[in-house]
Amino acid sequence: MELQNGRPETTSGRLDKEIRVYDLLDKLGIAYQRVDHEATMTMEACEEVDRILGDDTTICKNLFLCNRQETNFYLLLMPGDKPFKTKDLSAQINSARLSFAKPEYMEKYLDITPGSVSVMGLMNDHDKKVQLLIDEDVMKNPYFGCHPCINTSSLKFTTEDLKNKIIPELEHAPLMVNLPNPEAQN
Repeated sequence: MELQNGRPETTSGRLDKEIRVYDLLDKLGIAYQRVDHEATMTMEACEEVDRILGDDTTICKNLFLCNRQETNFYLLLMPGDKPFKTKDLSAQINSARLSFAKPEYMEKYLDITPGSVSVMGLMNDHDKKVQLLIDEDVMKNPYFGCHPCINTSSLKFTTEDLKNKIIPELEHAPLMVNLPNPEAQN
């Protein structure tokens, strides 16, 4: 595994949704790096990829959540090392009984499967059914890492580009949240 600049030289064997991510980043003039790897389904599996992307890069937990009625959907970006407790988030977004949304909704709204959840999936949410939630700590590092809608590659670009170019282009205004990190308080 090694860090490459920009899109793959060939699109052979790549899914359309992955290529659409590279097309979007190129259209926005965003410089990015990419590392191809085995499928990563958990944060633990991402540790080696994290080392390659570097300490200056925020690697997120990307959680796809919904309310009990399955009428409101949320994509939460939070630091990978922070524990997630629904009660900490529910109060901030005025939505009780949050749970993980079913994979069918993830595919329907974001064109993503479990293990590949990424902010980039919002480019597929044309009906704006998903509210973007970002923990404040995500924006603290100079670089941001995510999947290009597939968990066999990871991307690295500046957090400034995420904030000032990508999110506005996705047309999903984020709601900033502040999730506690009990380990950091010790």
